[in-house]
Amino acid sequence: MNAPVDPRPSPFPSSRLEEAEGPSHNLTNNPTMGEIISVRFSRRGFLQGSLAVSAIAATVSPLALFSAEKARAAARSAFSFAEIEAGVDETHHVAEGYDADVLFRWGDPVFSDSPAFDPKQQTAAAQSRQFGYNSDYVGYIPIDGSSEHGLLVVNHEYTNAHLMFPGLVTIAEGKIKQSPLSAEQVDIEIAATGGTIVEIRRVDGKWKAVPDGKYNRRITGSTEMSLAGPVAGNERVKTSADPSGTKVIGTLNNCAGGVTPVPSRSWLELRVA
Repeated sequence: MNAPVDPRPSPFPSSRLEEAEGPSHNLTNNPTMGEIISVRFSRRGFLQGSLAVSAIAATVSPLALFSAEKARAAARSAFSFAEIEAGVDETHHVAEGYDADVLFRWGDPVFSDSPAFDPKQQTAAAQSRQFGYNSDYVGYIPIDGSSEHGLLVVNHEYTNAHLMFPGLVTIAEGKIKQSPLSAEQVDIEIAATGGTIVEIRRVDGKWKAVPDGKYNRRITGSTEMSLAGPVAGNERVKTSADPSGTKVIGTLNNCAGGVTPVPSRSWLELRVA
């Protein structure tokens, strides 16, 4: 039996968010991910490599990275370019001699008739025609073998409701409170997950989207897809919604991707209002 984790409050806000999401599904005294990170990672420990920073950044508050700036500066880098000091501000920093451009952001148009993005007035219908949320796998498929014209394939693994919906989260007396999601907000989350396929082209050294590309497509958590091959019509895939066993609805929580259809998976609780 594992010993209980130190009950003192975690210094990382990620643990507060865990508590605010509702009753715990962890019925053992095993630690949660937030508690493990809080207890096991020292300032120096989780900043010894860029890979560790990338892996932890999704679950650890940026403030934790900022507080470890001195430890990161002290560690030697294995890369040949000038390393950037850890920090959090409004600027996207890149190493000297490099540049970075934003090709797609959450809510950007995928089609020529996609509605303008307005996070305060977002709808599931609009989101289904806009670039999805929380990009994970990013792949490039060349068109006619070109290295400057092809398809950008991105999967959108999960959503962060407390960041998506203004006013959903409030903080009072140091505690985070998240209001219940509405049915429309749940539908927006479903529409924001899945994947995006969009045609891109390099013009004068910069990548640009082709908004009227014939291959452009959004695949969401509610996209209907047909089953083919031996699985089609099998008793195990027949449901009350589809007694024929030839259709499935949506794709969720794809944690990776590749040229072959064998992605990894992750878990996400979609709460229905």
